[in-house]
Amino acid sequence: MEKLKNRWLIVASAVGIHICIGSVYAWSNFTNPLINEFGWSASQVQFTFSLAILFLGFAAAFLGHFVEKYGPRKAGLLSSIFFGVGVFCSGFAVKLGSLPLLYICYGVLGGIGLGVGYIAPVSTLVKWFPDRRGMATGMAIMGFGFAAAISSPIMDALIHSVGIANTFFILGASYFIIMTASSLYLAKPPEGWAPKGYKEKVESGQVSADLSQLTANEAIKTPRFYYLWIMLFINVTCGIAILSAASPLAQESIGLSSIEAAALVGVLGVFNGLGRIGWATASDYIGRPNTYTIFFILQIILFALLPFTTVSILFQVMLAVILTCYGGGFSSIPAYIGDIFGTKQLGAIHGYILTAWSAAGLAGPMFAAKIKDMTGSYGNSLLFFAGFFIIALAVSLIIRVDIRKLKKAANDRNKNYATN
Repeated sequence: MEKLKNRWLIVASAVGIHICIGSVYAWSNFTNPLINEFGWSASQVQFTFSLAILFLGFAAAFLGHFVEKYGPRKAGLLSSIFFGVGVFCSGFAVKLGSLPLLYICYGVLGGIGLGVGYIAPVSTLVKWFPDRRGMATGMAIMGFGFAAAISSPIMDALIHSVGIANTFFILGASYFIIMTASSLYLAKPPEGWAPKGYKEKVESGQVSADLSQLTANEAIKTPRFYYLWIMLFINVTCGIAILSAASPLAQESIGLSSIEAAALVGVLGVFNGLGRIGWATASDYIGRPNTYTIFFILQIILFALLPFTTVSILFQVMLAVILTCYGGGFSSIPAYIGDIFGTKQLGAIHGYILTAWSAAGLAGPMFAAKIKDMTGSYGNSLLFFAGFFIIALAVSLIIRVDIRKLKKAANDRNKNYATN
């Protein structure tokens, strides 16, 4: 028999992959160098990032079944090939001065690697940690959130020392090596495996068992799938809009200088990462439904108050709390999926739900910019977002009805089983 893997090393492997692919959030380091080198517009360069996020969602949706069929090791290796080669070949695009080739290499190939690399380790961790799902997935997705803070200074130093093209070559090769090494340790737990004492806790009622075991195609036929999609979409739309406009919003609302606003953006990135591990861990104790309801209540209040807040420190604290909820929404969703759909095809279901991220990545910044153009202020968009969160709050309460029905059906089955 194959020796049982250490589940904490599985966590380390997942973090290794996510720190590499999360470097996409540091794309802005290339913006000015590419503009200065080739005279491309800011929107042309920024579209590379948008394309990568778009293909992240597509790849997660369409290759989720690949993850389930071939396992996390092969899925991780596929991710390392697409992302590593995509970043590496972006160097050739820069050498040739070809913007379309950059779109294909970084946006399309890199984006596909992003999607597969995002879901493969996360779905595996949920299976290894039925007792602490939120904490385990939170650690991996925290790696994705903190990756920009790690990658950004490295990218900046490389660009200034070896040039843009060579930076892509070095990063692509490095990502490929790290992701390949991490992927080789990834594996699902053996069939029927559970951590020590877990089965006894389930039988005694101390821990809730999964409410169902559905395939991805079965899951998308249920209302609760769309409830989760809507909740994630609204949380990401509003959060990513704040991220995209944080600097000008802080300057116009509380009078921060451009340097101070840039520093605030960096601090908000830290809270985004902390929220991923903090909220996900908390969800193991207070439950996923309660976690999402708290997200939305907090953000209704904060988004409604922000336009009228002129005290600098209070404004910044409110933004920080919003960013923890934004990050926490990402890290808590895989555990929520496992709770109500089971782990049978969790990777595929997670992939389908992540299309909400792709849609939100386009909708959020565009909506905030549109309100700015119409009203002359980013602050006015915040009241609209508060309204969106009222919808999300209603959905977070409606899904509880579905969950109660599932629990009742499960209890009835257990009673019939015990009687027979």
